[in-house]
Amino acid sequence: MRRRRGDPQPTTPARVLLASPGAPLSAGAVRRAAELAGGGLVAVLSIARIHGSAFGMPNPGLMPTSEEREEQRGNVAVAVKELLRKGARADGQVAVARGPARTIARVARIRGVRHVVLDAPTGSRLRQLVEGDLAAAVRRRAGPGVQVHSIAAAADGTPRRPTRTARGGADDG
Repeated sequence: MRRRRGDPQPTTPARVLLASPGAPLSAGAVRRAAELAGGGLVAVLSIARIHGSAFGMPNPGLMPTSEEREEQRGNVAVAVKELLRKGARADGQVAVARGPARTIARVARIRGVRHVVLDAPTGSRLRQLVEGDLAAAVRRRAGPGVQVHSIAAAADGTPRRPTRTARGGADDG
C-alpha cells in the first residue's frame, strides 16, 4: 500500500505547461503561458520538494510539510486565477518530487503539451553549478516536439532577461 504524493495526476490534454520548481510563478511566466496558449488550456504545475538523496534511508522528515504543500497550492491557485483573468483556460496541480526536471517532463508527456514555460529560479553561479540547469534538463527529458521557454525572474518576481539555450540563442522572455 503506497502513500499518494501530491495531487491526483490530471490527464486532460493541454497546450502549455506552466511549471515552477517550488517558487511562486512570476507575472512574466504567466503572461508568456497565456500568449502561447492562445485561448487553449494551460496546465499549471508546482513542485513540493523532497529533501535528501535517493540513496539515503527513507525518512518522513525529508517530505514536504503540510505548510509547504499549502504554500504550493496557493502558488498554483494564484497562477490559475491570473491565467483565467487573461482569458486562458487553466487547471493546476502540485507534485511532490525529488527531481523537478524529471517530474516536469513526465507531466508534459502525460498532458501532451507543445510548450513548457519554466519559471527558472535565479541564484548565484555556485547554486546554478550545484543544482544544474533546470531548463536544459527538462528540454532533454521532454523529448522532441516540446519547446521549453525559460523565464528568468528576480526574487521579487520581476522578469530579468531571457536565458540562454543550449544552442546559444536566447529563449523568449
